[in-house]
Amino acid sequence: VQLQASGGGLVQAGGSLRLSCAASGRTYNNYAMGWFRQAPGKEREFVAAINWSGGTRDYTESVKGRFTISRDNAKNTVYLQMNSLKPEDTAVYYCAASAGSTWLLRRGNSNYWGQGTQVTVSS
Repeated sequence: VQLQASGGGLVQAGGSLRLSCAASGRTYNNYAMGWFRQAPGKEREFVAAINWSGGTRDYTESVKGRFTISRDNAKNTVYLQMNSLKPEDTAVYYCAASAGSTWLLRRGNSNYWGQGTQVTVSS
């Protein structure tokens, strides 16, 4: 049972990146999936979550209008499209899967965590 995150990198402010999180070992079609991030010296924080069908999406206020979470259940993959990136978005980004709701996932109630992928936004 693994969540493999990828797609991080170095980008200039205003640029875009797309993160992917591929699940293996079991199907996550009935799981809420989400993204968290942790900047140096700070606690991990919620970024975005999506329910099993894609019909419910939740974002932290600071990324609304810039980030979009989506999923492809046929590929057991969740994505985070990040546009208009800012230096304050710099962090290690982690994907997570929860058998509960996006409400629970937002509060850190996750059954599985992936390894992080570094996103660095230069000014």
